[in-house]
Amino acid sequence: MKIDKKDVLKALEHITVPGEGKNMVESGAVTNIQIFGDEVEVDITIANPSLQARKKTEVEILKVIHREVYEKAKIKINIKVEAPAAKPKVNEIKGKPIPGINNIIAVASGKGGVGKSTVTANLAVTLAKMGFKVGLLDADIYGPSMPIMFDVANEKPLAVNVEGKSKMKPVENYGVKLLSIGFFTQRDQAVIWRGPMASKALNQMIFDAHWGELDFMLIDLPPGTGDIHLSIMQSLPVTGAVVVSTPQEVALADARKGVAMFQQDSINVPVLGIVENMAYFTPAELPENKYYIFGKEGAKNLAEDLNVPFLGEMPLVQSIREAGDVGRPAALQTATPVEKAFEELTKQVVSEVVARNKTMPPTEAIKITTMAGCSPVNKK
Repeated sequence: MKIDKKDVLKALEHITVPGEGKNMVESGAVTNIQIFGDEVEVDITIANPSLQARKKTEVEILKVIHREVYEKAKIKINIKVEAPAAKPKVNEIKGKPIPGINNIIAVASGKGGVGKSTVTANLAVTLAKMGFKVGLLDADIYGPSMPIMFDVANEKPLAVNVEGKSKMKPVENYGVKLLSIGFFTQRDQAVIWRGPMASKALNQMIFDAHWGELDFMLIDLPPGTGDIHLSIMQSLPVTGAVVVSTPQEVALADARKGVAMFQQDSINVPVLGIVENMAYFTPAELPENKYYIFGKEGAKNLAEDLNVPFLGEMPLVQSIREAGDVGRPAALQTATPVEKAFEELTKQVVSEVVARNKTMPPTEAIKITTMAGCSPVNKK
């Protein structure tokens, strides 16, 4: 019988090389095949130096050629052990990218009560109004507010089948896809979870959800710095962070810590800029007047001190609070100073994202497991 080299190659595709995870031909382990009548000589290169791996490979080759090609073939196998070539070092992207999501922006604040969630919600709807595909993950596990702000507090994410797997379908309103722990708890139920349990819940909302194609995913982080922040930055390749603060010193001191967290060598997430919220009060009857209740330009000065972009100032007006309470973010109101202010802020954020993606490499993975003065943090 005449033995064909193509038949031998096809037969060897049935064998997986130890430690490779690919079939023998696909992985490049088969380096040469010679046919001499009913004799077959096969040269194989593997990375596993153990005698067991070599014997197993040899036996499998003998069996598959006898079974698939010619049962009386005389086979000679030459196995060479060779360490795999070192791969060129590349910037390691933090966490697992989610297919279809182009940019992930974390919105943070050093302390609570500065309007971080309000800014996030209005950024999201403004991006959607501009024509972008937007998703919002409410990662404020202990104080989820997005279901109320988007008027979907009574909604529940549905299950959808995606490529044979059951996934959560985010709730959608105002052109924004939304997931929040608030969808899975009662309105008066306190979430009393330790860090690992909260992180697990977040990972389910990130990776067990069908987000689809998104230009931007915004993540509303809890106030401060802690487990949730590290979990998010270890789980996802965050494009950049926006830090929200009010102008007074007590808020600025914590905002400074928030910026420092993202800039630590062990985290190294680019800070897209600082937003000054509640920058001034403008009464409805005196729309041209500005009253600097919490101080003037505190966040702007902080941005200059830290050499990070200043993204803009947002007014303290009654309509923003009312809009959030009734579940219709204020940026949806047309032809108002509030809408204009959020449009300018959003344009600045988009510009910083574009500049960051042009000039900076992907975010590197968290390199150390112990933060200075903190307990060890397990890498995922």
